[in-house]
Amino acid sequence: MPVVEEICTITAKGQTTVPKAVRQALGVGYGGRIAFRVEDGSVTIHALMSEDENKDPALLPFLSLLAADLAVRPADAVRAITPALVARLEALGGEIGKVDPDDPIEGEVTL
Repeated sequence: MPVVEEICTITAKGQTTVPKAVRQALGVGYGGRIAFRVEDGSVTIHALMSEDENKDPALLPFLSLLAADLAVRPADAVRAITPALVARLEALGGEIGKVDPDDPIEGEVTL
């Protein structure tokens, strides 16, 4: 991850605005939560994950990757999915069949 350093001002009420570049680097937006940690005279900030993000450890890194990619790519590099690709994905999904995520797992499961 690239180094991001931004300067902001603290108001008379002790408030500040987290700069956009910092929010993007942390992957937080409106309503997101951040934590400040003061240690040995330095402050670090990290995003607090929601309950849903805690359930899937890959979600936040994936969303951060997408945000970083979108930040450096021109808008015209993002295109709609083509009908041919939709048809191919549906055909591949049809080969797998319906999956109920609440069904019990059969066989041995190891972590």
